[in-house]
Amino acid sequence: MKRRIKKAYRMTSYVFYRQTILEPIDHLWTFIGAFIGISAIGFIQGKQLGQVDNVFLIGSFGASAVLVFGATNSPLAQPRNLIFGHLISAVIGVSIHKLVPGQLWLAAALAVSLSIVAMQITKTMHPPGGATALIANIGTEKVKALGYGYILSPVMSGVLILFVVAIVVNNIPRDRCYPYNWRRNR
Repeated sequence: MKRRIKKAYRMTSYVFYRQTILEPIDHLWTFIGAFIGISAIGFIQGKQLGQVDNVFLIGSFGASAVLVFGATNSPLAQPRNLIFGHLISAVIGVSIHKLVPGQLWLAAALAVSLSIVAMQITKTMHPPGGATALIANIGTEKVKALGYGYILSPVMSGVLILFVVAIVVNNIPRDRCYPYNWRRNR
């Protein structure tokens, strides 16, 4: 039993160590990437939506930025998860909003829970996707009025901006890479 506990502790420590960026220079790159990514989304989408709407939209993208710039090694931050986690969740969020109008508590709960299950089934778990599904139901009237257009803009356009910035910024330093290659970095 003691041996099992020690082994579990070592494995857990390794996972947390490998997925947490510890070098001080990486903090600078995390800042640069997150700043450029979020500001690019805010600037581009600010042309389409009002200021209030941007606060809701940046919420899920802010969480994605934490993963793709601050936890680049995490499976949850990888491109497949980033892109498809948001895409699947946006489709579900908008669909639920249309199927369950006027019942915010039910629509919000269904959108988030179904998004999580869909991401599990498709192996595209990206926690900010839950917020993307939720925003489709609790966003302002302007956001809700976008309907399925919400999937393309702001969701997919914002995700693609974050993805491109993550590819560029996270691959500038030699000891940092995105997407993370587990085979190469063992």
